[in-house]
Amino acid sequence: MPDDAYEQNARKRGFRFVIGIDEAGRGPLAGPVSVAAVRLGSDAVFEGLNDSKKLSEKKRELIFAEIMNCEAVEWSHSFAETKEIDEINILRATEAAMARTATQLSEADYALIDGRPVKGFPIASEGIVKGDSKSLSIAAASVIAKVLRDRRMVEWDAEYPEYGFAKHKGYGTKVHLEALRKYGPCPIHRRSFAPVAEAERVFGQRG
Repeated sequence: MPDDAYEQNARKRGFRFVIGIDEAGRGPLAGPVSVAAVRLGSDAVFEGLNDSKKLSEKKRELIFAEIMNCEAVEWSHSFAETKEIDEINILRATEAAMARTATQLSEADYALIDGRPVKGFPIASEGIVKGDSKSLSIAAASVIAKVLRDRRMVEWDAEYPEYGFAKHKGYGTKVHLEALRKYGPCPIHRRSFAPVAEAERVFGQRG
C-alpha cells in the first residue's frame, strides 16, 4: 500500500509544496490522456487509497468523492487530447500534459511523477516506477485521472454508441477492434496508433 515516505523525504530536503502526478489512458486507441496532480495535506486521509488500477470502479468513485470534498487537498487536472497525441506522439503529449498540470498549482515546488523522470520538467521532480502503489499523493492523482477520463469516455459513448466506449473506455478490446473494422475510426480515435491507422486506410474517418 502507498504511504507518504517519498513526500516526507522531499520535505526533509527543503521542499514545501510536494505534489504527486499520474496519468490514465496512455494505452487506449481512442480518447485523451488524463493527467492529475495532487497535494495532500496532513489531514487528508482516505481509507483504502491505492493505485486506481487496483480499485474497483465503485471504490474509485467513493475515494474520488472524498478527495473532492476534502479541504486538505489541492489538485489540478488536464487532458492531452487526441489531436495533440497524434501531432507530437503519445509520450510527448503525456509529458506536456503533466507539465501543464503541475504548473496549474502555482506554489508547487517538487513533483513525484509516476514512472520515469521527465526531462525539462518545469519544477524539481523525480520519477517513481510504480509510484501509484508507493506514494499517497501519486495514488490520489491516479484516482482523479482515471475517474475523470472514464467519465469523458462515457460522454463520448453517447455520441458514438456503436464503439462501446462506456464499457472499454477506448482500450483495444475485441469488441472495440471489431467496431473499428466495421465502422472505421471516429474523430476521437488516435490515428497515430496502428490499428486505427489501418482502419482509416480501409474505411476513411467518420465525420
